[in-house]
Amino acid sequence: MSQSPSSHSGPDYFRATVASMQGYVPGEQPAADARVIKLNTNENPYPPSPRVRAAILEELGDTGERLRLYSDPAALRLRRAAAAHFGFALPQVLHGNGSDEVLALLFRAFVEPGERVMYPFPTYTLYETLAHATGALIDSVDFDASFRLPEALFGSTAKLVLIANPNAPSGNAHPISELARLAKSLRGGILVVDEAYAEFAPDNALELARTLPNVIVTRTFSKSHSLAGMRLGLLFGSEALVAGIQKVKDSYNLDRLAIVAGAVALEDHAWMRRNVEQVRATRIRLAERLTALGLSVLPSETNFLLVRFPGKQEAKGAYEFLKQRGILVRYFATRLLEDAIRISVGTDPEIDALLVELGHYLAA
Repeated sequence: MSQSPSSHSGPDYFRATVASMQGYVPGEQPAADARVIKLNTNENPYPPSPRVRAAILEELGDTGERLRLYSDPAALRLRRAAAAHFGFALPQVLHGNGSDEVLALLFRAFVEPGERVMYPFPTYTLYETLAHATGALIDSVDFDASFRLPEALFGSTAKLVLIANPNAPSGNAHPISELARLAKSLRGGILVVDEAYAEFAPDNALELARTLPNVIVTRTFSKSHSLAGMRLGLLFGSEALVAGIQKVKDSYNLDRLAIVAGAVALEDHAWMRRNVEQVRATRIRLAERLTALGLSVLPSETNFLLVRFPGKQEAKGAYEFLKQRGILVRYFATRLLEDAIRISVGTDPEIDALLVELGHYLAA
């Protein structure tokens, strides 16, 4: 007796790489009505520019009539604002549904199954997920304790070399001169500089995307612009690279509200800078207080801190203790990170509450 399609074993339908891979695991998202202090996914603790709300309401109008129409597939309002703000020609800018989609487009455009991609470890774990989904081979090089760019990256023959700068989850930024040296050393590949946290750092790699033919820089609105819920990302590179990537972009990948939200957020640069400077000030205070508690805090140019404990049990215990008290931080049960937790920088009252509870845990 033959099986009906509905009773067929699910994994048999999938490509072998998909059936065997692990999916990306995002940070825990509490229920909407949960009363927690959420310091685990690096969201900005402050609201976006009030111009964003006004622009969304204007786009909706009195009846929401425009929502029945497709959005602009070229997202021209957003891309024009980005080109003007960052100093690029319009054909050098592409938009995405968060920088996660932008990164996925790069794998779709450049990497054939069986070709190699390269990145240091530990870093943003989505790179591994995208590589497995593509069927790419991964060359991963461990950071040392300093988190400097490993020399083994230089001269790579990989199709993509991915560098988060500043790096997540360590928080450190790489010198732009080293990124330029890396790009020039690659043998036929593209350097992708993932700048999700660039606005919190003193420098960025946009000039490399303007001047070097094999450099792409990605950005997100989730961190510095307080728009994680809108899912907005940007890509900068040469006209030739952007034109090729655009071929594999989904037609209407940004909705109407996201396009206007991103455009006006870029136009209100002063609002974003005030939020960023507040986060940086709180980050410095948090690092000082954690150090005074006897913990090891890695230098950070982001909106989070990686905090090391004497061992795995102490770090995991801190995560569990804080969660029981309504404070979410991130624990990575993975190699080279088992003794650490990552703490997003929240508001000053949220950080004060964290420090009180962490002090109780360490005292116990």
